[in-house]
Amino acid sequence: MDIAMVGLGRMGGNMARRLLRGGHRVVLYDRSAEPGAQITTTEKGGAVAEKLNDLATLLKSPRCVWMMLPAGQITEDMLNNLLGILASGDTLIDGGNSNYKDSQRRAALVKSRGLNYVDVGVSGGVWGLANGYGLMIGGEAGPVESLRPIFETLAPAKDQGWGYLGPSGAGHYAKMVHNGIEYGMMQAFAEGFEILHAKKEFNFNLHQVAEAWRYGTVIRSWLLDLTAEALKDDSELAHLEGFVQDSGEGRWTIQEAIDLDVPAPVITQSLFHRFYSRNNGNYASKLLAAMRNQFGGHAVKKT
Repeated sequence: MDIAMVGLGRMGGNMARRLLRGGHRVVLYDRSAEPGAQITTTEKGGAVAEKLNDLATLLKSPRCVWMMLPAGQITEDMLNNLLGILASGDTLIDGGNSNYKDSQRRAALVKSRGLNYVDVGVSGGVWGLANGYGLMIGGEAGPVESLRPIFETLAPAKDQGWGYLGPSGAGHYAKMVHNGIEYGMMQAFAEGFEILHAKKEFNFNLHQVAEAWRYGTVIRSWLLDLTAEALKDDSELAHLEGFVQDSGEGRWTIQEAIDLDVPAPVITQSLFHRFYSRNNGNYASKLLAAMRNQFGGHAVKKT
């Protein structure tokens, strides 16, 4: 199945490579030449669009274009540009972390032009190439079903790790809450390891503790696996600053909780800790930063 990947970056590039390995033909467009050069020299079936307008001729109709861009104005501008290139019956996919309200508005706009719009929350970070991606999908059922081969290729298995969750906005809403939960889980690990770190009487080897917890315990998880990896060579995390950024989804989740009168103290406090870290970073903040770097390749501040 033909598909264009627009924006790329490290995660989008890995998604394109997984699609190519699954037998799809992928056309790449990115302002940087590096992702396209890497893929066309290492994977079969990849083509590079030098200009955005080239997507109209490089893709078979009906066309499918997957945007993998930061939320906000960058995605908005690209969508408007693509509306001038694509034709009735084509499909636009937003795989970034857009606010679900923006996705609902964009879906209505795209439909008014005779095109389909699908919002996909994507989880898996830089490890998705090998492990597959978790996909949370929103949009009209017909266009989503037509894209099944793509979702089955990107997911960990054809029948695992992806789901059609409902109308436009549902995919990004589920991803928003997923990321809010992620904040809370990361915070719990960070606080637990800080308690161990502070207990000088036992002089814990924190990497050894993480390894002991990874198998057979109630708290075993991928986040714990990544924590163990982050602690492997430097359990003091001396090379990191305790500065933890947030990309917005935690804030949106908390606002939804407020609007719906749903108590969400863990997610709220985990976001506030990230605010605190930017002026008062401690060991827990360092570990949070290390975890984000492990699963998503997010930038860290080093001493």
